[in-house]
Amino acid sequence: MYRVKQLFGGSLTLRDYDGQVEEAMALVRALNKMTKAGMPESVRIA
Repeated sequence: MYRVKQLFGGSLTLRDYDGQVEEAMALVRALNKMTKAGMPESVRIA
């Protein structure tokens, strides 16, 4: 969680609840893309 807060800032910036939910979901999507980019692609050998 520390790394996420360092990358994306420590708090949500929007005031209304629906906006905060969308902002959090956008952060999760961005984090998932970065995580997926760093994962090796596995290939079945046998």
